[in-house]
Amino acid sequence: MLRAKTGDADAFGTLYDRYLDLVYRYVYFRVGSHPLAEDLTSETFLRALRRIADFTWQGRDFGAWLVTIARNLVTDHYKSGRYRLEVTTAEVLDVPLDGPDNPENAVVTAMINDRMLRAVRDLNPEQQECVVLRFLHGMSLAETALIMGKRNGAIKALQFRATRALARALRTELG
Repeated sequence: MLRAKTGDADAFGTLYDRYLDLVYRYVYFRVGSHPLAEDLTSETFLRALRRIADFTWQGRDFGAWLVTIARNLVTDHYKSGRYRLEVTTAEVLDVPLDGPDNPENAVVTAMINDRMLRAVRDLNPEQQECVVLRFLHGMSLAETALIMGKRNGAIKALQFRATRALARALRTELG
């Protein structure tokens, strides 16, 4: 990280390799288009490269900083008024259907994941983002709060409401 801050291209390349998948999955989940996700992911790293000298550690993960940049780019994209937010989840979770378990378990797992993803899509956008950051990307409470521009307590409450809404939706669907 320190080497990247001083302009070491190889060090920034290492950071790029480490965080590319995280940023791309976050953006793709928000925009639902591979070409657009690729463009916004590239722009995220370009902005990060331009601003890396300004990055201060402060206990904050570099990945959270990148996702914050990506979040702002996605927000700017939708604020342009030409696009409507759609959350596409087709390729977010890869469930192997020919894994080591028997085929019946793989089918049941795929069905459960599909139901869960449909339930996440029905959440409000703020709850969706919280669930995606916390559970799909494995971000900490503090990282999620930084990315979403909220306090830890607000994220806890948002996460609680989102998980309750998911539980109700799944109970109704499976009911």
